[in-house]
Order: sequence, then C-alpha cells, then structure tokens
Amino acid sequence: MRLRVLAIGSKMPAWVEAGVAEYTARMPPQLRVEWRALPLARRGRSGDPVRWRREEGERILAATPGDAERVALEVGGKPLDSEALAQRIDTWFAGGRDVALWIGGPDGLDPALQPDWRWSLSPLTLAHPVVRVVLAEQLYRAWSIQAGLPYHRGGEE
Repeated sequence: MRLRVLAIGSKMPAWVEAGVAEYTARMPPQLRVEWRALPLARRGRSGDPVRWRREEGERILAATPGDAERVALEVGGKPLDSEALAQRIDTWFAGGRDVALWIGGPDGLDPALQPDWRWSLSPLTLAHPVVRVVLAEQLYRAWSIQAGLPYHRGGEE
C-alpha cells in the first residue's frame, strides 16, 4: 500500500524537509509514504483565489491515481485521535487501495474537489509547512501503534 501526499507549494524550509524525511524514513516498506509537491497557481495582482484554487485542484486531481481513496486535509474535516488514525490506516491496508492525501495551497482546496472523506489534523489553522511535519509524524505514530512500538507511549526509538 502506498500513501501519496499531494501538497500544493514546493518551496519548503529545510526544517520541514528534514522533519518529513525523518518520519517517512521510519515507515515500513509495506506502507510507503510518497510526498509530491505541486506548484502553486501563479498569483497575480488581480487576486483571484477562486481561479487559483481551481487550478491547484486540477493539479491535485491530475496527480491522484484513479483508484486511490481521496482524503482532503481541511480544518473543517473529521478529527481523528492517533488510535483512530491507526485503525483507519489498518482499514486502508486491508482494503489494498492506495490513498491520496490532499493538502491545499494558501487559499485552501477547491470546493469542487470530491474527496472520499475530509480529515482535520486540528481545529487550529496550521501553516502549510507545519501541516506536512505534523502529518508525517502522525502517520508514523499511527503505524507505530499498529506495530506495537514504544514510540506512541512516549518512548523514542
């Protein structure tokens, strides 16, 4: 199974790249996490966020495998604790489908996108670089719960 994170925006600070790389490297081979940065829509002085979201939504859809479960990360989505995420990953794994996790740009996701479900990492609005690191860590934490590793209980590996 493969988790494909499709995120709008490609210029991330080094600390984001390092954090994402650290947690992604810890994932087992049978649960690969791939990160793909997609370019922002070109922003001009006219300020048309509807057009920008539409363009970015088209990029997300083009990068989403046709048979993947589609998950939109949105502040208004369903919150999951770490154990519930572990169960969700277990369900994905048992289903055998790849999963595409969508992270929108600064103006959010295009409302025309049709995800299978919407997930909220937090009721707080998080900066896009922070979302990537939190998502990477939570995916690893959920897997560690399933694997019975001490990481979730506060122990570092």
